[in-house]
Amino acid sequence: MSCSVAVPSSPVFSLFYNNNNNKNSIISSTPEPLMLSLPSTTPSCSSPSPPSSPLLKRKRPGKLHIPVASLTFGVPPPATSPPTDFVEVDGDGFSVYCKRGRRHHMEDRYSAAVDIHGEPKQAFFGIFDGHGGTKASEFAAHNLEKNVLGEVIRRDESEIEEAVKHGYLNTDSDFLKENLHGGSCCVTALIRNGNLVVSNVGDCRAVISRGCVAEALTSDHRPSREDERDRIETQGGYVDMCRGVWRIQGSLAVSRGIGDRHLKQWVIAEPETKVLRIEPQHDLLILASDGLWEKVSNQEAVDIAHSLCVGSNRQQPLLACKKLVDLSVSRGSVDDISVMIIKLQNYI
Repeated sequence: MSCSVAVPSSPVFSLFYNNNNNKNSIISSTPEPLMLSLPSTTPSCSSPSPPSSPLLKRKRPGKLHIPVASLTFGVPPPATSPPTDFVEVDGDGFSVYCKRGRRHHMEDRYSAAVDIHGEPKQAFFGIFDGHGGTKASEFAAHNLEKNVLGEVIRRDESEIEEAVKHGYLNTDSDFLKENLHGGSCCVTALIRNGNLVVSNVGDCRAVISRGCVAEALTSDHRPSREDERDRIETQGGYVDMCRGVWRIQGSLAVSRGIGDRHLKQWVIAEPETKVLRIEPQHDLLILASDGLWEKVSNQEAVDIAHSLCVGSNRQQPLLACKKLVDLSVSRGSVDDISVMIIKLQNYI
């Protein structure tokens, strides 16, 4: 079973697991022109003109055809449906909650596939944080899973990191061929043969709970990281501080991602990957966009998730996702926030 999420106008996004792709369109008809005519003028005085002054007769001007136009100059037409404020899914062994920030449209996406090829212990999960629009995050949510699994199948199990790497690079290459704009950070978790394979590009993060102790499995790719800065500068780019944030070429605040064609020389799509065996003490895995991690620490996230997902008779992972998002918002986050909690005990 596979599902992936995007906004209502997107084929990736389904609040109700509906695979029917409904495409809305704005149909505008040309309005009837507004007919205006200039009234004839009459003398302001009723007394007749002197006979010696001939009266000049003016020809009535033709009718002016002025089309009715919108007065909202430069303002795009309203969307056919209101923006989606949040997405919540309580799936098989996972839960996810996404909430829109200040942007008009939510740019975060997620994907989840369980029981891959009929194997209940095999799954793929991902969180995708778009920037510069939704195209890259939608594309990655659609294609990264199949590209990674395609590489995994054709390679030996010992080459799992190389397989994931090529899955990411192929997804990036395919996106650039589409001549689309924007980019996306990604964090993914492939569960296969009792192993957890976590990969990321950008600042989406994966944190595991090991007996309620938080451990980050990924490292954020930012220009402020010394090794990332050295790589960018070696390739002829520059990193500088812009409004309190380190950016590449004064523009992007992440150094790896899918897309970003205008900065592709420096913003690479090669992921960093970590593989570990799932053990009984591994309770939960949290995948989230930077909208969470900028305001909530790794251990705080694990404490909240663990209290609602482990050891209680009534486990509530979806509620845990919501509480984490709400905590970040209460601390001032204005970004899109996506949080996914995966119960690792299902895969031992």
